[in-house]
Amino acid sequence: MMFLIPHRFRLTTGALIAALGVANSGYIGVAQARHKSGKTHAHVAAANVHYAPPPFISIDVATGRIIEARNPTHPWYPASVTKLMTVYVALQAVQEGRVSLDTPMIVSALAARMKPSKMGFAPGSLVTLGNTLKMLMVKSANDLAVTVAEGVSGSVEAFADEMNRTAAKLGMRESHFMNPNGLPDPNHYSSPRDMAILGRALLTDFPQYTDLFDIGAMKLDDKVIPNHNGLLGRYPGADGMKTGFTCAAGFNLVASATRNGRKVIVVIMGDLTAKIRTAHAADLLDRAFATSQLGEPAAELPSVGGAPPDMHGEICGGRSPKAVLEAESEDFNSPMQAAPGATPSIPKEGAAIAALPRPVFDPTPVYVGEAPGYQGPIAGPRPANSPIGAIAYTAPAPEQTATPATLKPDPKALPMHRGAKKHAAKQAKAGKKKPKTAKTVGKAKVVKKTVAKKTHAKKAAAGKAAGPKAHAKPAAQSKTEQPAKNAHLSGTAAKQATDH
Repeated sequence: MMFLIPHRFRLTTGALIAALGVANSGYIGVAQARHKSGKTHAHVAAANVHYAPPPFISIDVATGRIIEARNPTHPWYPASVTKLMTVYVALQAVQEGRVSLDTPMIVSALAARMKPSKMGFAPGSLVTLGNTLKMLMVKSANDLAVTVAEGVSGSVEAFADEMNRTAAKLGMRESHFMNPNGLPDPNHYSSPRDMAILGRALLTDFPQYTDLFDIGAMKLDDKVIPNHNGLLGRYPGADGMKTGFTCAAGFNLVASATRNGRKVIVVIMGDLTAKIRTAHAADLLDRAFATSQLGEPAAELPSVGGAPPDMHGEICGGRSPKAVLEAESEDFNSPMQAAPGATPSIPKEGAAIAALPRPVFDPTPVYVGEAPGYQGPIAGPRPANSPIGAIAYTAPAPEQTATPATLKPDPKALPMHRGAKKHAAKQAKAGKKKPKTAKTVGKAKVVKKTVAKKTHAKKAAAGKAAGPKAHAKPAAQSKTEQPAKNAHLSGTAAKQATDH
């Protein structure tokens, strides 16, 4: 096989030769050793692992006709290849004049909460649509996919509606979208045929933006972030498009390549590892370029129906949380080997491509913030069908309310210190009592007199029963108490005589 080294990346000759030697002699042997190791533990994973060759399709871009396919209309969870539809809807909005590539998109709190892979910008950050799309394709940033959705359509829900209308227009009959990033949702699915149709539409409807899909690496400040597409810089003529991974979906890929003026797209869903995915794609591309026979148009394939399979047991069963997280982030620092008991078919020729070391690209610069000199509106979350910038993030008009009169302190108010709070509480409690009226005051006096008469009557009866000694003056009575006692007795003397 002849390897052409494009000028856009650098790979040392020694590394290339060494990689080819390892690939041709050792890659299959390593895979077989892993397979044998898996058999040792087959009793552990056999109940959960039912590996089957993944569905795929390869099409000719110029005609849209099928070159090769296996179960191409089977529904599948697309994972991050969903972002190709996100880019299509965004470019469609640019074409319609609703936004421009310089339109700043604001990162909302909802966007910032997305799971990895993500850029991790703080809520309120501004990123132009052009920079956002580049980060979306290279880093596969789930937070920026939501940023695009809210900036273009106002909300994730409104953007999903646009995605589904666009899918219907393009003839994607097995697809239904719930979000712009492909994070797991049982109602979010597609198929290899539909993704091939979408990839072709991006290349034919927006040829001026094809450079979005073959960025080998991007540079943000001092950080260089590589693309996850293992074909870029390895497979001769590879020029896009997008990878995807979740535990439920497995390793997905939409890839395009050009050779001798002919462009081909291959789509693979549900492979077991990133390297196997790359090897399968390389094999499909080799076979596609080697044949001139074309089948029926991909758009005319009948749908088979059914629900997407859940690959979680085959892909992530028994994995460490770190390995799963890095796979979902598509960083792949921890190896994600085939699940024990799985029996993947290892491509023979494509293995050489997959085993090549990662190439070094001249990174495409990206930045955060508004474009220099930009004077237009900012796009962000807003009600559906409202124009960009008209409602979201514009300063609200001040309310026209009457100016309240100046309040002066009440000179009778007590300062609220020390016992003043208790006094205020007592005053408030007292204020809850009903005010006294003349009628209630009169009643109170009558009741008081009646009680007094009854009290004196009881005392008189008690004195009569006790005899004369009961009225004897105590010897120790003080002179100060005597006048008061005499006054009290003088007022009741007549009555006491009658009672006795």
